[in-house]
Amino acid sequence: MSRYTGPVCRLCRRETATSKTGEKIKLFLKGDRCLSKKCAVERRGTAPGQKTQGKPSRQKISEYGRQLREKQKMRRYYGVVEDQFENYFREAARVPGQTGKTFLQLLERRLDNVVYRLNLASSRAQARQLVTHRHFRVNGRIVNIPSYVLKAGDTIELGERSKKSPLIQSNLEVARNRRAPEWLEWNDEALSAKISALPSREQIDTPVDEQLIVEYYSR
Repeated sequence: MSRYTGPVCRLCRRETATSKTGEKIKLFLKGDRCLSKKCAVERRGTAPGQKTQGKPSRQKISEYGRQLREKQKMRRYYGVVEDQFENYFREAARVPGQTGKTFLQLLERRLDNVVYRLNLASSRAQARQLVTHRHFRVNGRIVNIPSYVLKAGDTIELGERSKKSPLIQSNLEVARNRRAPEWLEWNDEALSAKISALPSREQIDTPVDEQLIVEYYSR
């Protein structure tokens, strides 16, 4: 299945419209725009499509539907295609322990996600682009694969030319007051980071119920 290239604000509106609690769900697919008043979820909380304009959703969702929506929400949050997402789950299921937690840890340790968590990119889509353009080195070697999974103890740093990139400098300036997650050690002077440990569930702020996804794939 190919990557979705349509209007990403529709995805957030879809998740918000089908939310059981009625909360506004943002997948942060457009960076800082999602934090502003221009955010589509703030302006229109209804599901996309002409028939839903101005009308709250009254459709009852089955248990399977809840599991499917949670799976889609998490997949879109990390920007992973269907086959790749399922492969991550299968890999997590082979590891002893809580499958849902291991699944989240694998997705969190993707190189593009780590770049985003370090505030070097305004969104995961931008992080993927920066990675493919060979801006980052992992343990001293250039890695241009966004899906590369980092391990505890790995170091990630910017190339010498990349440190002067106006885009990266702008991202760092905008996010100056934001802290990287506790499992990432950021060196502001060297513009490098180290994976200090595997992230715990409490350190992952992804707004999903991973148990529903485990149940979806366990059918």
